[in-house]
Amino acid sequence: MGILMVCLGNICRSPMAEGVLRARLEQAGLGTMAHVDSAATGTSHIDHPPDERAIACAAKHGIDISAQRARRLMLEDYDRFDVILCADRSILHDARIRKPRISHGQVELLLEWSGVGKKDVPDPYYGNARDFEQAFKLVDAAASGVVERIRQGRL
Repeated sequence: MGILMVCLGNICRSPMAEGVLRARLEQAGLGTMAHVDSAATGTSHIDHPPDERAIACAAKHGIDISAQRARRLMLEDYDRFDVILCADRSILHDARIRKPRISHGQVELLLEWSGVGKKDVPDPYYGNARDFEQAFKLVDAAASGVVERIRQGRL
């Protein structure tokens, strides 16, 4: 199964979400059950590494995201991934508009789909370390929810 995490620039929220989901899947013994990646709806940071603050925040939690590089959400992603999980409602809207009519991939709000709640992961880009920590905690909770959905066969 394929899971794609999406945010605006693919340098803060979605790389942290990708990294933490990979780690939680490994910890649960499910590392081979899913292909996990991340992408951006915007084009400003394509081929850039994650924001240094995102790298530091993830590293503080034992997760290395430094090798990731930002990429744009592509039309083929809608068929390569079973679910495309968006960090906030604006990203969800953009991703749904781009979705080809004939495509099997679900496009959903990350926190809602994972059972955390009907809210957005706030973009920490213009914030400080505390904002990155808040975003990390939310994507970590979402990752736990995704792992549980996979365990239950509800992907």
